Amino acid sequence: MDEGVGNAVAAKIHNALVLYRSLLDLPGIEFRFHRTVLYNSIYRADDRLFVNTHVYGAPAAQAPVWHLRKMPGGELASHYLDSFERVWNEATPMTEA
Repeated sequence: MDEGVGNAVAAKIHNALVLYRSLLDLPGIEFRFHRTVLYNSIYRADDRLFVNTHVYGAPAAQAPVWHLRKMPGGELASHYLDSFERVWNEATPMTEA
């Protein structure tokens, strides 16, 4: 595994699925799985983003988090939104909780 943390990522994914399972019953909520290398974690709500940049040798909890929102003429949030959409469109929808 690229992160060098063994099964830790799989355990974190499992934990998140258990904790957020009830959200799947709400309209507009969807989980998807992807296999891309994690350069950052993007948490999205409409055009607002929290981007947790990954820093080599540091856990995500110790890495910077940027709060971005799409603004007319701005490019930074658009770059992350485009990245999110590329991964999302190729990801596999979760079919059962």
